[in-house]
Amino acid sequence: MRIVIIEDEIKAAKSLATTIAAIRPTAQIVASLQSVESAVNFFTSNEQPDLVFMDIQLSDGLAFEIFEAVQLRCPVVFCTAFGEYALDAIRANGIDYILKPFSKEEVQKAFEKVDNLKNFFQQNTQPDLSGLLAKIGAANKGKESFLVFKDNKYITVPTEQIAFIYIRYDTTTIMTFQNQSFPLTQSLETVQEQLSPKQFYRLNRQYLVNFKAIKEVEHYSARKLFVKLVLPTPDELLIGKEKTTAFLEWMGER
Repeated sequence: MRIVIIEDEIKAAKSLATTIAAIRPTAQIVASLQSVESAVNFFTSNEQPDLVFMDIQLSDGLAFEIFEAVQLRCPVVFCTAFGEYALDAIRANGIDYILKPFSKEEVQKAFEKVDNLKNFFQQNTQPDLSGLLAKIGAANKGKESFLVFKDNKYITVPTEQIAFIYIRYDTTTIMTFQNQSFPLTQSLETVQEQLSPKQFYRLNRQYLVNFKAIKEVEHYSARKLFVKLVLPTPDELLIGKEKTTAFLEWMGER
């Protein structure tokens, strides 16, 4: 079986590849892609694989844009953090899903479902994703609040009140515009997948920032950018030269 993985988080892609190898030792992962653009280029110039594992939110857009550019005739297992919005639509289209963070058992079940659906995919038809796109579009608005635990109490923090989220010593922390901090049990990668990519930007490995929290952006040495927020941060917020163009495009999208 020839498999393609489309996942922009390298750690998640490697974990998935390891799990696939354990379940299907004879499977060959022919490509591990990280963006809509690279996926379209691959499918345009290569033979279609037997199966695709596809994350929904990629570095340059929603994975469903791939279907608008190329016709995939193989089964697709979606990896998603937006279960409450998309799962019913995915099921209606005969496509399985893995809800992040996934387990070995869930990947095994996905393989079993794909095996059972081989006849469906042999019809050489492209699934109708219009309903799914609409629901994913709604999901792309992001979570409205986060449940946190502090001072022996559970409270909800509205997403609109979050200025930035950062990680230090493996602890993820929310910082609000009121300069209040709240610890989270989720990784920064998991939190990022639940937020609107239009509203929040991953500056680096440590920081996710709200567009409304950005006060100004200055040029720094070696074509880097220095980002100042409306409230102080534990660290200087620097953007490397390889991400400056993407960040400025994100800033200018409004």
